[in-house]
Amino acid sequence: MTSGFIRNQHVSDKKKERSRELRKHMTEAENVFWDMVRDRRLNHLKFRRQQVIVGFIVDFFCCELNLCVEIDGDVHNDDYQREYDKEKDDILSQNGLKVIRIKNEDLFTCPDNVRDMILKEIYSHDKP
Repeated sequence: MTSGFIRNQHVSDKKKERSRELRKHMTEAENVFWDMVRDRRLNHLKFRRQQVIVGFIVDFFCCELNLCVEIDGDVHNDDYQREYDKEKDDILSQNGLKVIRIKNEDLFTCPDNVRDMILKEIYSHDKP
């Protein structure tokens, strides 16, 4: 999957509007992550918020790494939501994307570890 596919995919007006709403009303944990990566603060990589990809809205997307970052709160502990998340991750992976899930509490209690985890993904991506 390439950035051209992401930018040129057909996205319904309903999904576009939902994506805009989510950007306007980010959770506290999403704001913590956004502050960490916005304006190319993390390794000069561009992250997009609430990006629509193959019909799903992912919390954050880095095109250079084909990396989706999902910030998971308590709602993701529900059986139905876990099954939905697994299906979403599988479909994104089938489209050549890497998905990383981060728990809200990790962003609040150890943001440096979260940053290090993303950096590890960046460096593993650079290796042949």
